[in-house]
Amino acid sequence: MTIAAQQGSPQFPQATSAVSASDQSAMDSAIAALQAQKDAWVACAVPERIALVDRLITDCAAIAPRWVEACLRAKEIAPGSPGVGEEWGAGPYTLIKQLRQMRSALDDIRTRGVPRIPGPVKTRADGQVTAQVFPQTTYDRIFFGGLTAEVWMEPGVTQANLPQTQAVIYAEKNRPGKVALVLGAGNVSSIGPLDAVYKLFVEDQVVLFKTNPVNAYLGPLILEACRSLIDRNLMRVVYGGAAEGAYLCAHPGIDEIHITGSDKTFDAIVWGPGAEGAARKASGQPLLNKRVTGELGNVSPVIVVPGPWSASDLAYQAEHIASMLTNNAGFNCNATRVIVQHEAWAHRQSLLAGVRKVLSSVPTRAAYYPGAIDRYASFLADHPEAKQMGQASGNNLPWMLIDGVSPEEQSDIVFTTEAFCGLFAETALPATSVPEYIERAVAFANDTIWGTLNVTLLVHPKSLRDPAVAAAVEQAVANLRYGTVAVNYWAGTGFVLGTTTWGAYPGHPLSDIRSGTGVVHNALMFDRPQKSVMRGPWRAMPVPPWFVTRGRAGGEVFRKLVYFEAAPSAAKAPSIALSALRG
Repeated sequence: MTIAAQQGSPQFPQATSAVSASDQSAMDSAIAALQAQKDAWVACAVPERIALVDRLITDCAAIAPRWVEACLRAKEIAPGSPGVGEEWGAGPYTLIKQLRQMRSALDDIRTRGVPRIPGPVKTRADGQVTAQVFPQTTYDRIFFGGLTAEVWMEPGVTQANLPQTQAVIYAEKNRPGKVALVLGAGNVSSIGPLDAVYKLFVEDQVVLFKTNPVNAYLGPLILEACRSLIDRNLMRVVYGGAAEGAYLCAHPGIDEIHITGSDKTFDAIVWGPGAEGAARKASGQPLLNKRVTGELGNVSPVIVVPGPWSASDLAYQAEHIASMLTNNAGFNCNATRVIVQHEAWAHRQSLLAGVRKVLSSVPTRAAYYPGAIDRYASFLADHPEAKQMGQASGNNLPWMLIDGVSPEEQSDIVFTTEAFCGLFAETALPATSVPEYIERAVAFANDTIWGTLNVTLLVHPKSLRDPAVAAAVEQAVANLRYGTVAVNYWAGTGFVLGTTTWGAYPGHPLSDIRSGTGVVHNALMFDRPQKSVMRGPWRAMPVPPWFVTRGRAGGEVFRKLVYFEAAPSAAKAPSIALSALRG
């Protein structure tokens, strides 16, 4: 079925710093237009979907410079600073890369029925099936040297039935369409569009996208980039805050809801706000009887496995850990929040000194996200001994490291509360051996630290020569209850790869939602994923362009990668590699 552009499609206003909230009549009209088109979208043939993705890639690339410039202004990011690369990388690059992978998956569906898995599919000794999903292309191997990723499936999936758990919506089209409400995130510019793409092409739902008030300035640019969808009433964009969100969630024309944000916002949607919502939650009576999915944050741990680290190893990993925090000024759900170390490791204090040294050299950033200053103050009030790096100036907050927090204080704010600003903590666990420490660290991450979104392990290759340590690390990867588990590479990178899943570890009940439910990204369209597992080199060469120490390199590399993904060509690769090597 061909989905034609509709008469009377919305006009595209100019991007401005202030966008007015949509009134109820505008929201009603948008929902009505989507409802009228939802069944046609289910029937839409794969070749037409491929054409739509091609147009999306072209249009997203066309607005990329203005998109990045709008984010730089709003977040007060200085030219030439690492923040420039962050906005190119986590904005248009991530979206266009994942659109490119979605196009590849759709082409596979057209020719062979399911997306092609680029690496081996294996069955672990415990019966769990894993599928290597990254690298997908030769260019992935070049630009992400040494990084691999697998998706681990839920119990019950076998190698034989794995293909039946991929692209399920494309195998069975005899069902009514749905209208999904996507409540956008305010911190990373690609999140909302990526969630909309997932709902459309993986879950077969047309989308009403409500921008977050923090970055509503992107709305007009999203309208331009997604005009191929909007012209056909497959997607609409509306604006507003909590009041508009509540109206849309309760609207009878909204069939499903997806949110990226706070678990408290999720609870308000599902159970209702205030005392009435708390009573509903206590009695197990949701306010809404709609499917609600969400990615809701995390107190992200980094588990440091002790080993024979050299001075240069310590310096590299200090940059690595600091970069996990400073990216996007700390306003990431995947930012480092708790460094877990072995209490008796000889290099424990050296690593912390290295992290403090890096943070002392990194300019402070504007605390652009609402509530950051108050959250920062609450952590500092609980931990006045915290080390602060850099000076508070205007809207800029110093970086903060709270080291030596006792693991026995399980209710400490650093373990129970996502700071969502530029601060993190460190704790150390006693153990008589490295394998025992790893086992204790896994239990601590699973049972004490809040959330299940992502976790990173750092382990020296020489440590893995000890069979007992190697076995303990592999058991840790299996036992960690997180949606993304990464070894020697920031787990937050899993947000970018596209073929990996992004979301909480499955199984949270609505009454204790924590990091959320459901996944996004997942370009190979697995219907029963449990988690994604990434493995990287101990020290990547060249140093990744997202390291905070890379300065101008990040902006240059990710800008070039945007236009590479928009139109891949071997002729473009040398220039990207040279920019990465220059540093």
